[in-house]
This record gives sequence, structure tokens and C-alpha cells, in this order.
Amino acid sequence: MTTVATSPVLCAHPRASLDEQDRKQASVDRSGYVPPTFADGVIFAQDIDDVVLAMQLAHKHGATIVPRGAGTGLAAGASAEAGQIVLDLSRMDKILEIDPVEATAVVQPGVLNAAVNQAAGEHGLFYAPDPASTAICSIGGNIATNAGGMWCAKYGVTRESVLSLLVVLPDGQLLRTGRRTIKGVAGYDMNALMIGSEGTLGIVVEALLRLRPKPKHTSTLVAYFPDEDTAAKAASAVIAERLTPSVLELMCGKTLKAIDAALGTDHGSRGGALLLAQTDGYGAQLEMQALQDAIAPLAGHIEIARDQEQAEALIEARRQAIPSMELLGTASICDIGVPRNRLAEAFA
Repeated sequence: MTTVATSPVLCAHPRASLDEQDRKQASVDRSGYVPPTFADGVIFAQDIDDVVLAMQLAHKHGATIVPRGAGTGLAAGASAEAGQIVLDLSRMDKILEIDPVEATAVVQPGVLNAAVNQAAGEHGLFYAPDPASTAICSIGGNIATNAGGMWCAKYGVTRESVLSLLVVLPDGQLLRTGRRTIKGVAGYDMNALMIGSEGTLGIVVEALLRLRPKPKHTSTLVAYFPDEDTAAKAASAVIAERLTPSVLELMCGKTLKAIDAALGTDHGSRGGALLLAQTDGYGAQLEMQALQDAIAPLAGHIEIARDQEQAEALIEARRQAIPSMELLGTASICDIGVPRNRLAEAFA
């Protein structure tokens, strides 16, 4: 491995920086993990040509490249140390095209998730994957980790909302995966393979995203339970009734206390766990009534949001769960996946 002083990759790349502060900032993410050393240098890509050149040089000289987006990941995927070079894509942050008829958007990897939704919203559309960090996370990072979010209960994770990718392979070659149409059944699904690969197979430099019509109606419910086990049983009851809420989120008692302390709310005084549900579409109210009926035997208190402002406040409280916990100290975050009808068992 080449060193900082003699790295041909850094010396030959016009966007490279050896500045200690740049290297330090590029070597850590929001996971809280701090590597023992920092990357040899960082390349700030401005366009596709920069990424191609970086990968060609790295391939030629056997250098290790660590791709980085907004650095909001919680699993240390963007951390780097000595012997590695960070390739920062955050400056490739343009929305290149929105097609309101086909309901698609072409974006660069550094564009923020919230920015895509804001732009799509002007056409009555939305981008479904919405991680809690939507305001600060980038689409490239979402694709790399196959991010989900609250709406994945109904609309799926990132893989279900990306139609095509332009990827720079490890040797600098360009590969386009997927298709521009909703239906595409021919050949190997290289698109799905790239999504969730965390930059190990190639680096995404452009993405064609699938947008969806904004629901005409939504209904939002918050229910409080004595403990997490009961709330989990209520969530399973929703699934057992064959309902498909767009949002179904459970927060435990400790999380509620952290949110209350940070936001000045009083969720923790109403129960030891909370279930947040939202339905959408023309039948939103009817589906919400069925959902309410399913969980009522288990809930201590149920409240339907009276207006959009209250609904958004409840959604925002969920988005602030991790930041609220981080205010209390170091938070160790991980995800698990279990069959929905065994959620209560997993909690127990």
C-alpha cells in the first residue's frame, strides 16, 4: 500500500486533499466509531470523470478506496484509516431531471433524500424510502445500504424505488444497470445486486428513481400501551387483519423518555410504549378504523391526529428518536429483521 507522501493516486488526482482536517472529517461517520488512524487522503469528486479517474488510478496502483456520501451512516461503513483513500461524493448533489409523467427522477449520488422529496412534491409526487435521517442523508448512501424508513411498511425499501443505476466499476469502467420502465424482466438483475452492496462492487454516480403519486388522503394514529410486549402484539394484530398501513412504528418506554426530554413532549406519561400508524390513499380513514379496531383491546389510549400539523409532529417525534438518545450519551444502534407475526416474541 502506498503512503501519504508518495501516493500516485493522490498526487495524480486534481481533486485530492492531504489536509489533516479534511482527512479526519472524511474518516468518520455518525456511527460514533473513531478509527485508530485516519485515511491517507480524500478525493472530492465533482463529476463522473473524477470518479472514473480515481478508480482507474486506484486500480493501477493497488490502492484501497472508501466511498463516502453524507457520512450519516450508523454502522461505520464510511470510516477509513491509514492505507485507505476516501472518495467523497457529497459534491455531486444535483437533481438532473424529474419526469412528472413517467414519475421518475434522475439524480446524482450526493443529493439529499429530503431534497428529492421536495422537488418531487412540486409535481404531486414523492420518493418513498425515507430514513429517519432524511434531512441529512444522501441518495448514494441510501442506495449503498438499501435504506428503508417509515414508509417501507407499504412501499418497500430503496431497492423497490430504484429503476436504473450508472456505476463506476473498480477498474474505472462504466456500467449501466436496470431499465427506465417499471416492468423489466430480461436478464440478470444487476440493479438489485448493486443496491445494498455498500460500494464493494462499484460506486453509484447516477440513479434513476421511481417516484409515486402523493396520497390524496392520510390518517395518522398514535396508541399507548403498558409495555413493549403489548405494543408488539398490537403490531402483529394489525398484520393479522391483512391491513397495509404506510407507517407502523413502535417506540419503547426508554425511547419515549429520551424524546420527551429532547422535545418537551409527554409521550412517556401516557404509557410504556407507543405505536405510530398511518394509512394513506382514498380509503385511508376506512383502513384506519379497521386498524384501530384491531389494536383497541390491547391499547391503554388511542388518539387519531386531528389535523396535518399534529400528524407531522408525531412523525417528527419518531424521526428524532436516535438524535434524542444521542443527547443522553453514546448510542449503539443496530437493526434486526424478524417475521412480523413474531415481533412480540422478539421483544420478549
